[in-house]
Amino acid sequence: MKLKEIFIPPRLHKGVLHVWLRNFLYYRKTWVASILWTCLEPLMYLGAIGYGLGSYVSNIDGGSYIEFFFPGILCFTAMFVSFIDGTYGNFAKFTYQKTYQTIMLSPVSPEEVVVGEILWTTSKGFFGACGVALVGSLLGLVDSWRIFPTLLFLFSVSWLFSSIAMIVTSIVRNYDSFIYWTSGFLTPMSLIAGVYFPIGQLPDGLRHAAWILPLTHALAAVRDILDGALTWRSALSVFLVLFFGWVLTNVAIHRIRRKLLR
Repeated sequence: MKLKEIFIPPRLHKGVLHVWLRNFLYYRKTWVASILWTCLEPLMYLGAIGYGLGSYVSNIDGGSYIEFFFPGILCFTAMFVSFIDGTYGNFAKFTYQKTYQTIMLSPVSPEEVVVGEILWTTSKGFFGACGVALVGSLLGLVDSWRIFPTLLFLFSVSWLFSSIAMIVTSIVRNYDSFIYWTSGFLTPMSLIAGVYFPIGQLPDGLRHAAWILPLTHALAAVRDILDGALTWRSALSVFLVLFFGWVLTNVAIHRIRRKLLR
């Protein structure tokens, strides 16, 4: 892959929306189960950890534990839903169902197929974050208009992890390989990125290493946006999420296109 291909935007047309719409039409047939899977698991975390475990924590960063944990579960949901649906779902469509190959029989380019699929899994991660935000508002955890720019930024977070998921899809050979990415990448990242406790509690080396992870920057920016305390650090985190979302999308396009055109 040439360096310039990482930064030059692909030529896209309405085929992207057609791919997204194809997924949406299928989604309508299973929307009840999909919504339950998308929202129920994060809400169980919110209840079990935020309220259950949080009842034993009197104060954290000047507030209750549930107030600290809520931004974390928002980011976790956007990341987890986008990545899981973007790996298992896309691998099935690419390898077994041959959906991508079938779509390309129509006037839709490989670039449009990839971006359309990334847009769809991004939408699902965004829907999940919106569901958690809605429940949070009912519980009194959302009391500011700043939840709207937060959700807008979470769309970018979902896009980033959807792009990573598409790259992983282009690498693995079977379903079993995904467990290495979820257990070796997703889960450790969520444990040290500040979802469950401030990363300041980590040892120095691990704390510095945590800032290499995309979830750390995403969560830091979400906390600052919700608090209305934007700083140069949060601006840098927003930029990095957007930048790497762009770059990794182009990498995913290159890898999937090469496989489709073999």
